Amino acid sequence: MTAPQNAPRRVHVLGGNRIPFGKIGGAYRGVSNRDMMTAALDGLIARYSLQNERIGEVAGGAVLKRAADFNLTRESVLGTALDPHTPAIDMQKACATGLETLNFVTAKIRLGQIDSGIAGGVDSASDAPIEVSDSLRRKLHTLSRAKTAGQRLSLVGSLRPSDFAPLAPRNSEPRTGLSMGEHQAITTREWGITREEQDELAAASHRNLAAAYEEGFFDTLMTGYRGCGRDEFLRPDTTVEKLAGLKTVFGKEQATMTAGNSTGLSDGASAVLVGTEEWAAARGLTPLAEVVDFRAAATDYVHGDEGLLMAPVEAMPRLLADNGLTIDDIDFFEIHEAFAGTVLSTLKAWESREYMVDRLGFDDVLGTVPREKLNVKGSSLAAGHPFAATGGRIVASLATMLRTAADDTGRTQRGVISVCAASGQGVVCLLQAEPVGQEDK
Repeated sequence: MTAPQNAPRRVHVLGGNRIPFGKIGGAYRGVSNRDMMTAALDGLIARYSLQNERIGEVAGGAVLKRAADFNLTRESVLGTALDPHTPAIDMQKACATGLETLNFVTAKIRLGQIDSGIAGGVDSASDAPIEVSDSLRRKLHTLSRAKTAGQRLSLVGSLRPSDFAPLAPRNSEPRTGLSMGEHQAITTREWGITREEQDELAAASHRNLAAAYEEGFFDTLMTGYRGCGRDEFLRPDTTVEKLAGLKTVFGKEQATMTAGNSTGLSDGASAVLVGTEEWAAARGLTPLAEVVDFRAAATDYVHGDEGLLMAPVEAMPRLLADNGLTIDDIDFFEIHEAFAGTVLSTLKAWESREYMVDRLGFDDVLGTVPREKLNVKGSSLAAGHPFAATGGRIVASLATMLRTAADDTGRTQRGVISVCAASGQGVVCLLQAEPVGQEDK
């Protein structure tokens, strides 16, 4: 183990890999979380020649986990060509899981506990756990402890057909009973966001992702899996006019949200390799971007009037201020498209004096995000959103964009990531890249 350092060390994104994201019941039907996570790791290992490497730590997680997913990340690691002495940990922070795993391994590297790490996540809506009723669960537990045949027969005789009714997975918030989409419908209406605005953002996401595929952007970021070579949600021919024909799905009053401007249930996995400059140099790897900082926030969506998915609105200005930056210093903005309305309400909030100053207590508004800097390679509306895998997808894509832009322009490039999550939480992150050869200037 590396001895702790006196000063925090710089940590860099060195590369990433994901499998294409699939629709629920699509290409990955019958595939487990562990299968997909192992596949994403295998692709990363092959791309960066990590066979038999002892990585400092692998952090991963899933939001939808079955009992079979016990010790998911460690079991996935053991199924790869990594040195089996590589430790691993499971984490979970809803949709922000992938970004929080990066925060975890980055902090360990900064402190000198490890020199390298892999962060990632996986989720399968197709293999979501199905629960049994409380009545059946209690009876089965009692049956397992029965000592005589008579006791067992009595318990079996007490079973009723209603006991066997499965409980379908739910995505409603435990404290409100509303789904994430229903919560966002309220926020979308409060901010006066129109159906047209949401459809325009969704169409742009598909257009940008399709262009990224055509230019070969994902050639070094993705490995095909189970016959799937592209994200199954991507529709290159998506237009505002086509989206306008879809029925609304969330909200009862002035409904504007549809399946087209909301993310669909997805399957997929992603992984990101990070490490020190020295660790990278010893393996001939060129850092893509430095992991500069993170901030997290949470809203009181239960008792207050803040939206469920609005936590990044508060976290982002704190992140920028603490690093001496303003919105004008950022070259790329990656805002997770849980719903088109989520992105649009976030953008409007950052421009609102009433919200930023009067409600949140900042000195001024954050400002306006130029649309040409927003989700330039597409995002979740087009790619899909396997909950814990989204963070890794965004980090690897942003780091690659920053590296290319820094080398093309000859100047520092900065990008931020904003991910909202269930239970009113949010995580934001700052990455930056210097032109190759100028990192220490």
